[in-house]
Amino acid sequence: MKLTEALARVHAAPDGPEIGAFFDFDGTIIHGYSGVHFFRDRLMAGKVGPVELLGTAINGLRGTDTEADFERFVAVAFKAWAGHTDFELRQIGRNLFESTLAGLVYPEAWQLIRAHQAKGHTLVIASSASRYQFEAAADALGVPNILYTPLEVVDGVLTGRVDGASLWRSGKARAAREFAAEHRLDSDRSFAYSNGGEDVEFLAGVGNPTAVNPDAGLTKAAGARDWPILRFRGRGGPNLTDLVRNVAGAGTMLGTAGAAIGLGLLRRDRRGAMDMATSVGSELALTAADVKVRVRGEANAWSARPAVFIYNHQSQLDPVILARVLREGFTAIAKQELANDPVLGIPLRLAGATFVDRKDGDRARSALAPVVETLQEGTSVIIAPEGTRSLTPMIGPFKKGAFHIARQAGVPVVPVILRNTGELLWKHGTFVRSGTVDVLVAPPVPVADWPLEEFDERIAAIEDLYRTTLSEWPAAETKGE
Repeated sequence: MKLTEALARVHAAPDGPEIGAFFDFDGTIIHGYSGVHFFRDRLMAGKVGPVELLGTAINGLRGTDTEADFERFVAVAFKAWAGHTDFELRQIGRNLFESTLAGLVYPEAWQLIRAHQAKGHTLVIASSASRYQFEAAADALGVPNILYTPLEVVDGVLTGRVDGASLWRSGKARAAREFAAEHRLDSDRSFAYSNGGEDVEFLAGVGNPTAVNPDAGLTKAAGARDWPILRFRGRGGPNLTDLVRNVAGAGTMLGTAGAAIGLGLLRRDRRGAMDMATSVGSELALTAADVKVRVRGEANAWSARPAVFIYNHQSQLDPVILARVLREGFTAIAKQELANDPVLGIPLRLAGATFVDRKDGDRARSALAPVVETLQEGTSVIIAPEGTRSLTPMIGPFKKGAFHIARQAGVPVVPVILRNTGELLWKHGTFVRSGTVDVLVAPPVPVADWPLEEFDERIAAIEDLYRTTLSEWPAAETKGE
């Protein structure tokens, strides 16, 4: 089964909360296993003692084939958490999601979750892990219900014991059935997704099971039961080819910026130098990195200049994609830290970007004042109204600055919607993956006559445009390369 077919099956399902969508976590929503990262984090922090290290190694060698094996494994793993507070472990889990696990979320899983959300289905993440390992991910993905192996907590402190039954194999299937009964779900029309052979009973509890990235056991069971199999692109580390492509891409960007500076000095033409750095540099850098760009609504990028181009921000790849789409005649507003970025800093400074210290609101506002003049002189500006990169493709709240600047300058706002940049280079990533970025340039939005009392409402409508477009990307043929 292709992802498009899986999404079509969700879209064809009935609307409403009586339809459940149950997702396993490790290996299904994220690449790999959250427990490994928790253990490594504690190991690097010097919090893993010799007894735990030996027990974990022995359990790893034994493997987990039966429920007794799993109970033995969690007895060792969770015993080491005794003495930690519930608050402390939740914070560790949140920090680990932001630093590591968010980059392992399968974009395809996010699309499936968004499709179920759009249908009003009841979403659940069910995992044999503890809540601390995936609660932050559930929050970020907008999944309100989680089923997990419960740990005993006394006066806010963990005892190191499991509080009841583990959610592995029959335990997970039973927990899902009980949840469905309690919430009056229609199991025959509900959905479930998992990657492990231990979850055959869990998947069999619904009418629409899907084997996602299945292991050998689940592959065999899915074939015997005629269940669809869905495979996602891996989110593992870079290989030698990735390294070569990234070095070539960064070198091309810097080399083009250097050549542009030289030409600009010779011709005394800073604007021309900047346009060369952005248009030629971005094209060559993306080609070297094997990143293709497909654009819809490209005419909207040229129909009303100067303009304030706003975009959803997921990746340091975003400015390069925008340079490829807009080509020339623009500058940027960027966070202060990017001024010294080894790849983007030089092109941004060459382009006359305004660098804003987001930690100092007064200085940020004063730094933005000349931007209105820049627009009135005929140069467009690109701004990320979310203010910071998102950990997931979810759209964050838009700040008002971009819209106030456009209103004062008397120019329109042009929404540019980026899809897949976070997939190719996530927020904390250092390597760009090869692939295709989809871009939609929406029609210009005149803001000069927006009444100030309606700003919140009108900005919310533009936010909704981004959310709707990302969840229901236009299916018509795209233009560009």
